[in-house]
Amino acid sequence: MSFRISSMEEYREVYRKSVEQPEAFWAEIAGSFLWKKKWDRVLDWNFKEPDIRWFSGGTLNITENCLDRHLETRADQPAIIWEPNDPEEHHRVLTYRQLHQKVCLFANVLKNNGAKKGDRICIYMPMVPELAIAVLACARIGAVHSVVFGGFSAQSIADRIQDAQCELVITADGGFRGNKEVPLKNVIDDALVQCPSVRRVIVLTRNRTPVSMIKGRDVWWEDEIKKAETLGMLDCPAEEMDAEDMLFILYTSGSTGKPKGVVHTCGGYMVYTGYTFKTVFQYEPGDVHFCTADIGWITGHSYIVYGPLSQGATTLIFEGVPTWPDAGRFWDVVDKFKVNVLYTAPTAIRSLMQSGLEYVEGHDLSSLKVLGSVGEPINQEAWHWYHEHIGKKRCPVVDTWWQTETGGILISPIAGVTPAKPSYATLPLPGVQPVLVDEKGEEIEGNGVSGNLCIRFPWPGMLRTTYGDHERCRTNYFAAYDNLYFTGDGCLRDEDGYYRITGRVDDVINVSGHRIGTAEVENAINMHSDVIESAVVGFPHDIKGQGIYAFVISEQHLNDSDLTAKDIAMTVSRIIGPIARPDKIQFVPGLPKTRSGKIMRRILRKIAEGDLVNLGDTSTLLDPSVVDEIRNGRIA
Repeated sequence: MSFRISSMEEYREVYRKSVEQPEAFWAEIAGSFLWKKKWDRVLDWNFKEPDIRWFSGGTLNITENCLDRHLETRADQPAIIWEPNDPEEHHRVLTYRQLHQKVCLFANVLKNNGAKKGDRICIYMPMVPELAIAVLACARIGAVHSVVFGGFSAQSIADRIQDAQCELVITADGGFRGNKEVPLKNVIDDALVQCPSVRRVIVLTRNRTPVSMIKGRDVWWEDEIKKAETLGMLDCPAEEMDAEDMLFILYTSGSTGKPKGVVHTCGGYMVYTGYTFKTVFQYEPGDVHFCTADIGWITGHSYIVYGPLSQGATTLIFEGVPTWPDAGRFWDVVDKFKVNVLYTAPTAIRSLMQSGLEYVEGHDLSSLKVLGSVGEPINQEAWHWYHEHIGKKRCPVVDTWWQTETGGILISPIAGVTPAKPSYATLPLPGVQPVLVDEKGEEIEGNGVSGNLCIRFPWPGMLRTTYGDHERCRTNYFAAYDNLYFTGDGCLRDEDGYYRITGRVDDVINVSGHRIGTAEVENAINMHSDVIESAVVGFPHDIKGQGIYAFVISEQHLNDSDLTAKDIAMTVSRIIGPIARPDKIQFVPGLPKTRSGKIMRRILRKIAEGDLVNLGDTSTLLDPSVVDEIRNGRIA
């Protein structure tokens, strides 16, 4: 199957077949990949347990699909283009042959340091080619990678390492992000005080900052590579993996405050990311694909590393940020490398909009063929700016909807095929069966309706479990509605059958496209010595989509509220990371609670949004007068 869809008529026909004969549909797609042994059964599933198994009995190694199978036809084609943080530093290009060699070499380094199939390996690195090499090397030997975003705090890393019981950590001395240096190894050292399971740390040299190297535990990446080269360990046969063996764990914020490790498996994830990459972007051989995400997030896993490389694409890794040294940085990169597909977040687009068009002018963007949006629904104003000023009204915009748990894109326009509608994710991809339900789980049929978005049939890229806690997976995604996967999102289906995501219906805030659990932020705030209790909600933010608004009861707030607020924000940054720092902290005398003690977040959400009139019924509250005080003290 080519994955190419050329018209809406063809889309409807392919979609119809995918729903009527889903197993035959996915078997045909899976057949375009390289398998060591073909599967016995395409799918076994039930959503009650949940228990989902794709391509049972099939064996493979995802790196053979991302690397080895391309060596005959495109060994000298660029696989990875790396653009560093500093535009004055020279970029790097790795061909498929070079990437294959480097992955095999580092896979042997991992083996030399005791790593084996099934081991969990934590990766905490800057956006350099070695990050992708480390990810692929883990997959090569059958180790399970757990990549942690380079902006997370020591405590967040420790939580993730402890949960997965990682034995090995791959990091760097430091990294660059805009005009800041990030002390990665120092953060790892702080985290490992709590992590007795870790016996080896491999450290890449990136910014030559002084670091502590502990004898017997810490080794330099470069020294280990030289050892492997000296021993002639240049090739590393790919470990044969069952389709349902774990490929990676990726931690996402949960509503309970404890991060949950979403587990993706080798076969289904490979098939789904390759299929969605090729289908949504309608990728053509030779195109340069630039996904601006960090590999620490699912977008980077699926659409910088595995999706593009499985399809023999040229993928661009960018170390920097869109606004440094100035707001023309993305456009410099597009111009320099003649980028054809640009996949970025609404947060970045809104930030660049605010900087003005002078940073766009003077750049040749004529190579662009497809624009993509990811992380959250893109608002109409940003969509039009992106379409008109970056795509020059000739590039389709694919506004993609998906989640860490889904592995890849579920609802999206197909580039050049689906008629666009700004702020709508439009239509499900073939093989994806969305359904809207009401609070009781009854299906809402027809168009021009809204409800909670669920999926009624499995797809290969979906999560299999949450690491070490299968019950949490069941309660989070499969317990709300019978025989349905619940996305946690509200959704509108308009008269044309187009889907528009309307936001989370649970206690999760979408900040710059990254989901942060309110409970996780509240736990961090409550660790500050002056805080008695707190409640956190999301509010509309011009750049980030949603900001974090914290209502805090504090013993000390009357003395120096400004300093206390800064202390609380710093506490959150230290415990979770700067991405979770509250945008607004309002000190309050109490929180609106029911007589049973439940905080009425809908009231706080309304106040945070600035809707001070339609607060609903407050008569059931333990102390209704507290609402007036909170309303009067709202931070504009």
